[in-house]
Amino acid sequence: MTEETTAPETHPVVRWTEDGEPRAARWRSERAAPPPRRVVLADDRMTADEAYGLAGQGTALLYLGDFQNARQLLTALASRADRRSRGSAKPAAVVAPSAPADAFHRHRQARSQRARTLGMLLVPVDADYSIPLRRAPDVRQACAEAWGPTDEPGVVSLRELLGLIGAHEWRRKGIEIPAAGGRIHPHYGVFTPIRHEYIDLVAGAPLPAAMSSGRTAFDVGTGTGVIAAVLARRGVARVVATDVDPRALACARENLERLGLAQRVEVVQADLYPDGRAALVVCNPPWVPARPSSPIERGIFDEESRMLRGFLAGLPAHLAAGGEGWLILSDFAEHLGLRSRPDLLAWIDSAGLEVAGRLDARPVHPKASDDADPLHAARAAEVTSLWRLVGR
Repeated sequence: MTEETTAPETHPVVRWTEDGEPRAARWRSERAAPPPRRVVLADDRMTADEAYGLAGQGTALLYLGDFQNARQLLTALASRADRRSRGSAKPAAVVAPSAPADAFHRHRQARSQRARTLGMLLVPVDADYSIPLRRAPDVRQACAEAWGPTDEPGVVSLRELLGLIGAHEWRRKGIEIPAAGGRIHPHYGVFTPIRHEYIDLVAGAPLPAAMSSGRTAFDVGTGTGVIAAVLARRGVARVVATDVDPRALACARENLERLGLAQRVEVVQADLYPDGRAALVVCNPPWVPARPSSPIERGIFDEESRMLRGFLAGLPAHLAAGGEGWLILSDFAEHLGLRSRPDLLAWIDSAGLEVAGRLDARPVHPKASDDADPLHAARAAEVTSLWRLVGR
């Protein structure tokens, strides 16, 4: 019971056969995964071994049974994928030492393959975003927040749907950021500020003398608006926060309104810089110079350090006299061999900038102490820095 999928001009469609009749629905994937070409129906009778065998061969499983059983099946698939990954690894005694960058790329490749396999377990979504399965939770608000209004049924990977539900909970509960004066509520697809060390650096760094006259600050690539909020709480009279992503812009505006800072922070859509100059320009670009495998990873990966290099190159033209640029950057990529410290210093120099000072912080997130993580050595050595840059 298989069917080939074709994509119409409007949006991708997934097709299957049910009760001898051809069916079709909109394919939804925030990972930008293509719709599966082969789809079979699955329910509570399907075993985990059977499901894993089909998924590993590229056959998607459209689950029409009990939602909670579907979740258990996904957990079983993940267990098998992890067991297979461990079993395929060579014993430590015979593995030749490899460069950190090689380990990073192998780790990403393994995670990508795991995601593809687990992404083969699908569930239907009705036109009102309800899930037509027994014991399914009410996900209508979570779907509407991520996807916007719709009037057509769809199909989505259960793994992606669970991620969407988790993101909705982050948005509903928010994250307490004392330096911002309250809770930050990240939207789906917007980088979540769960690591506080870089926020603490922005909160504690001495403001440049040029800010004493109440001049403007720029927050380049604002995301949730958290850095803009911290700057406003520190007494900056006017902040212009930019982002190119509509989701981030909506998220930042909502957070700043909730925190009572909307009158002091202007949120504008721009690729890096707004018009004009500022006495303080802050940027926290994605820290890892690698290609995102999906749109949702753009807050983590910055291919060829494009945002970082663009920020540095444009900074002198947007700094007011006596102003500073604050670059928030982890050296995680340096420990992975993906970017060198001489490279970073050369980009700073070629932009006509010099380093006026640097503040450092050690990470406190759980992965930094997890020696089972394949990238543990780099995470344990990581330092996050606030680079104070000035024009020459």
